[in-house]
Amino acid sequence: MQYTDCRIVFMGTPEFAVASLNALVEAGCNVVGVVTAPDKPAGRGMQLQQSAVKQYAVSKNIPVLQPEKLKAPAFLDELAALKADLQVVVAFRMLPEAVWNMPPMGTINVHGSLLPQYRGAAPINWAIINGESATGVTTFQLQHAIDTGNMLMQEVIPITDTMTAGELHDTMKMVGANLLVETIKGLVAGSIQAKPQHDAADLKHAPKLFTSNCTIDWHKPVHEVYNLVRGLSPYPGALTQLNGKILKIYRAEKIMKTVAETPGTFVSDNQTHIDVACTDGYLRLTEIQLEGKKKMAVSDFLRGNKI
Repeated sequence: MQYTDCRIVFMGTPEFAVASLNALVEAGCNVVGVVTAPDKPAGRGMQLQQSAVKQYAVSKNIPVLQPEKLKAPAFLDELAALKADLQVVVAFRMLPEAVWNMPPMGTINVHGSLLPQYRGAAPINWAIINGESATGVTTFQLQHAIDTGNMLMQEVIPITDTMTAGELHDTMKMVGANLLVETIKGLVAGSIQAKPQHDAADLKHAPKLFTSNCTIDWHKPVHEVYNLVRGLSPYPGALTQLNGKILKIYRAEKIMKTVAETPGTFVSDNQTHIDVACTDGYLRLTEIQLEGKKKMAVSDFLRGNKI
């Protein structure tokens, strides 16, 4: 069988997954169906919105399935009718065994880390929050425990000292898309040897982000706070308080100088900059959003607000 003959069902929802689906289509892969989230109300008018993956699939005339429940007999029948040789999952929900074990070649996933490191929902964010100098993409075979299946291919992605989660996301979606195509070609050709994951002693995890792990602790070193800001930008944003209101910080710089104030103290010339004291330096805020306001540069914020 040529890789172009392999019947593929693609499963994904957000814009991140579209790059991989597009790469499959552009490479001539035989995508016979797409599974994505049901349309959901969004925006001021609460109009039904199609997922990014659905919009792309419709534009390419690829059949779309949108199950509410992945174990529903009607959906399983529809999925089986597509007669997939292989399923591909990119940024989708957890699959029951009845789904991931259905095709003869199984189901492969694209994960945004160098597994086994950073298993979980937010690998891009946590790699930056933890100050990593590199991360990567892994293609692997799904099995029972999440993100633990046999690995197929990996590619390393450097992380610069100024890179945000959004910038890494944009790089990773393209790297992951290309790696997915190469993985499928290798699987069909029989040239890839699946490798089991071996848990390291220093295993790092990538749990879902909540308000608690997005809130800045100013009693930490400035480089840790700086990495938290980068790792949460542009979404969901690092949180703190200013005059009783929530302040989100999207971009900042490290100022390494002796700290004269208590950690968490805001210091500003009320013209061009706002610095916040950490334990060993200051975080200079450059792009922020105060509760009820738009995101803006600090210099613009200070034209209408005083610290």
